[in-house]
Amino acid sequence: MQCVFTRANALKRRLALGGCTFAGAAVVLLGTTCQAAAQAPISSGAPKLATTLAAAAQAHVAPSPGATAWMMVSAALVMVMMRGLALFYGGIVRKKNLLAIMMTSYSALAIITLQWFLGGYALAFGTSHLHGFIGWDTARLFFNNLANRATHATVFAPGGQVIPEGAYCMFQLMFAIITPALIAGSVAERMKFSAWIAFLVLWAFLVYDPLAHAIWSPDGQGWIANIGHLFGAKGGCIDFAGGTVVEIPSGVSGLVLCWFVGKRLGYPRHVIQPNSLGLTLTGAGLLWFGWYGFNVGSAYGSNTLACVTFINSTLAAALGGLGWMMAEYIHHRRPTTLGIATGFIAGLVGITPACGFVTIWAAPIIGLLAGVVCYWGSQIKSLFGYDDSLDVFSVHAMGGFLGLLLTGVFASAAVNGHGGPNGLLLGNPLQLLWQLLGAVNAVAYAAVGTAIIAIVIDKTIGLRVPEAVELEGLDVGIHGENGWDVGTLPEPAISLPSNAA
Repeated sequence: MQCVFTRANALKRRLALGGCTFAGAAVVLLGTTCQAAAQAPISSGAPKLATTLAAAAQAHVAPSPGATAWMMVSAALVMVMMRGLALFYGGIVRKKNLLAIMMTSYSALAIITLQWFLGGYALAFGTSHLHGFIGWDTARLFFNNLANRATHATVFAPGGQVIPEGAYCMFQLMFAIITPALIAGSVAERMKFSAWIAFLVLWAFLVYDPLAHAIWSPDGQGWIANIGHLFGAKGGCIDFAGGTVVEIPSGVSGLVLCWFVGKRLGYPRHVIQPNSLGLTLTGAGLLWFGWYGFNVGSAYGSNTLACVTFINSTLAAALGGLGWMMAEYIHHRRPTTLGIATGFIAGLVGITPACGFVTIWAAPIIGLLAGVVCYWGSQIKSLFGYDDSLDVFSVHAMGGFLGLLLTGVFASAAVNGHGGPNGLLLGNPLQLLWQLLGAVNAVAYAAVGTAIIAIVIDKTIGLRVPEAVELEGLDVGIHGENGWDVGTLPEPAISLPSNAA
């Protein structure tokens, strides 16, 4: 065990050094960009850089029944993703940890819902403060009067439909729930449940809410969405459904957290087999189904843009599965069910920031590249010696980063209407730079924030379960339950009446 702790401490020192180096590199990149941005030609049409949500109440305008219904359905679809994630993760871990990993998803439903009510929504979608770093609005605290307040939601298109702000709030809540739940896959089978609950609360307030405001602030003043303004230039990072808010932060935070928690006992010397790939495939299907709410719902109405995102999401998911399967076959000469299921997710991750900005022909390219890149990304664990149990970093961080950059390559103003920028291929190379800066800053912020939270929790209640609990399994050791009744104990004798036939 002394050896384990020595390696863990070495990993922490390495992470601290890497974090400082990365932060320094980000600062240098920002500085060198300033001059380039000032010299580059600026488009005369300044894009709306985030989903805008008029602060003034639209009480005199009746909410659109169709748009309102679609927003509520989309929120429910994203909640279905939580069930899919629980099954997807639950099938990959060993049977002694099935309930424990599923519990991380279900606990997020409870904890983040309360956090959103107590102030998370006000921080993420309140009026901008600190130069767009965070929001705050007492009118949104405790969901104050949301059910009776309408809002004018537009997504890079004129004439956005009016919906009740309560529907918008619930839709964004589902994003806030699933993002930290994704992180659990990196530390599966060895993290304390009490530490997980503390992590959920701190990470939601300190990492998720600021990043959500940075790209999706209701007044359009979020600093990542307006990152060009830091250099006196017009432009910023665009993200339709969550590359900088959901995918990159969850994957990067998962990597940082698994470094602090350390490797599973026996990894990588012992082969760790999934307990039920049937559950994983079922979960992947539910994730794909729910992802339509995730991406298509971000059009905020049943409109042409929603149709484009629906098609783009489907094509990217399909090609992501094919891309992963092809890479797997080239590497091992054996396509697997786990591989194609993970590839579907990788394709969806890649298209998430791009689905409402790119033309349909670009979606299969993004999906295929995401499947291939994420597969090879999953192979680097052995090179760097970290134990990202369920490949959260390679799928979500790498896929999200790639998708955000490709948004800057393929973006077309014709897709999303008024205010939507063109990308590199349509004569706006600066957009790719804004995408890169947005992605880099999301990586740096999530990494540093998660490292601070991990250190605080580790120094107080501890991050990792005792070795005996890890060997026994977290289902029994923490929750006192078994996920599978495999008949290891004899059934009690059944007494039959003497006159039974």
